[in-house]
Amino acid sequence: MTRRIVLLLPGQGSQYQGMAVPLYRREPLFADVLDTFFSAMGPEGTRVREDWLSDSPEVSIDDGPRAQPLLFAIGYAIGKVLEERGLRPAVLLGHSVGELAAAALAGVFDLPAAANILRGRSDALVGTPAGGMLAVAAAPERAAGIITPEWAARGLAVGAVNAPSQTILAGPEPELTLVEAAAKEAGLVARRVRARQPFHSPVLAEAAQKFERTIAAERLHVPRIPVTSARTARTVEPHEALDPAFWAYLMCEPVLFWQSLSGLPAEGRFVFVEAGPGSGLSTVARRHPSVRAGNSEVITLLPPAGRDPWPVWEEGLKTLAELNA
Repeated sequence: MTRRIVLLLPGQGSQYQGMAVPLYRREPLFADVLDTFFSAMGPEGTRVREDWLSDSPEVSIDDGPRAQPLLFAIGYAIGKVLEERGLRPAVLLGHSVGELAAAALAGVFDLPAAANILRGRSDALVGTPAGGMLAVAAAPERAAGIITPEWAARGLAVGAVNAPSQTILAGPEPELTLVEAAAKEAGLVARRVRARQPFHSPVLAEAAQKFERTIAAERLHVPRIPVTSARTARTVEPHEALDPAFWAYLMCEPVLFWQSLSGLPAEGRFVFVEAGPGSGLSTVARRHPSVRAGNSEVITLLPPAGRDPWPVWEEGLKTLAELNA
């Protein structure tokens, strides 16, 4: 029986230098989509492309203005390749900037508008406080309990709930370093997420306000494909899709990925497809009740760093096509 495709679009932290470059070299539509995106971004797109393809980038791939446009473009381009092959998603679910890729694939805005939006997102990050994100192996209530009132007042907060015991704390320095030490002292496993900005922390509220003006300059549309928002953990409503603030404030509010994923019907028959580097989201998807019951499958299309992406890509596409034959 055909399974409904749920396209999972990853965000900050999944990136690595050279991710998906072999696809760019060998998959024509993927390359065309990325080139169109880079061109529409103007000179900044040229710089992003050059750093992506370089062995010695001028700007680190972990910096938001580099990672975020690339994660968006790679996820969007993969979605377009699947669409060309008749593998259309029934649901789009993005994590962080992946939610903007989901919006674009759903037709909320077109690719030229997306280029302006992603350029504006990078511009909005200029001058934001130094900070980042910390992954803590604990339930959100346990992780939040480590944050002192003083740290919270300075913007340290729960930035994402990726799974029942996978919580991201986000905020500025030095508070992030202090909470990292406190987590480890409490016996919790904690590691830094590859990010140089405090995404999904209240610290970025001013940046989100600037970003909203960029989105407001573009024409927005009602989604043609259902988008499950990791901001609200439910399907994006038409009025929300048309509201620039809905998309802008994703950057300073928590990502409720686990709640969004677990809200999909437990009795459904799905194939969860991770459309981006690594396997972070697909690992979580394997905990969905329909997967545990044997009714759904999980596919990754790109490996983590250190493996050749092309065989993973080919095998993933083959498996997906067989499941939807």
